[in-house]
Amino acid sequence: MSEKQVSEITRILKDWNGGNEEAREELLPFVYEELKRQARYLMSGERKNHTLQPTALVHEAFLRISQQTGIDWQNRSHFYGIASRLMRQILIDHARLHATAKRGNRPIHFSLDDVQISVEDRADSLLVLNDVLDRLEKLDEQQAKIVEMRFFGGMNNGEIAENLGISERTVGREWLAARLWLYRELNTV
Repeated sequence: MSEKQVSEITRILKDWNGGNEEAREELLPFVYEELKRQARYLMSGERKNHTLQPTALVHEAFLRISQQTGIDWQNRSHFYGIASRLMRQILIDHARLHATAKRGNRPIHFSLDDVQISVEDRADSLLVLNDVLDRLEKLDEQQAKIVEMRFFGGMNNGEIAENLGISERTVGREWLAARLWLYRELNTV
């Protein structure tokens, strides 16, 4: 993304903060491809015939973002962080809705780097991970945000550091601590 595009996104977000209703519609063309990349990343482990596709996930997330009030958009990383969280929530809601449907018996595995979990169904794995992340958030909100941004947002340490206003080294330390905690929690599930 060029410096000009980054500046334009920041300007549009500031306009949105200032109450410009048209800024939301102006924003979509600038952020659509990145949102689609995040959606594809989030859905990369889903089955091929999943009823929710990345494009629909982006549209639903943007609709929910558009309905948000009172958010003081800081920068594009802040925007993408919230979008990632909303996409995660949409997938969790979708998984809950379809949790009772048969999905086959093949176990699946997913990894938070060295944190492994194996469950019978992708929907179940998302629900388990969501519950564990909720518990982590109660213990350490920053670690939960880092896990969320890495796993659901596909962000690297630099992007996370920028979004949270902390150093990359701090992100690395917090990520390590969160992974250890998650490993213990997920292996007792």
